[in-house]
Amino acid sequence: VQLQASGGGLVQAGGSLRLSCARSGTIFKINAMGWYRQAPGKQRELVAAITSGGSTNYADSVKGRFTISRDNAKNTVYLQMNSLKPEDTAVYYCHAEGYIDPWSARDYWGQGTQVTVSS
Repeated sequence: VQLQASGGGLVQAGGSLRLSCARSGTIFKINAMGWYRQAPGKQRELVAAITSGGSTNYADSVKGRFTISRDNAKNTVYLQMNSLKPEDTAVYYCHAEGYIDPWSARDYWGQGTQVTVSS
């Protein structure tokens, strides 16, 4: 399984960006996909996740500004980021958790994509 992330960049505060994460490869079952971020000197943190059933979960700091969605036909997850703030600046990583068979869980990470928000 490979995760290909795209869509990062430089934007002014108050602006918007959309991240995409395309999943390829064979897997028995996907439980959830989502986005984490890591700012310099800080730990990686969950930004948003969406389960196979469509349930979503957001970090408190992004609620009301970010929206996670998915296109099952394209095996792609999106993160729409609006009203961006300088504190959203980080490397964003796509993540997937699932099973390669009915008994073996796996975590997968995509390459990071840089999001920089200028004040």
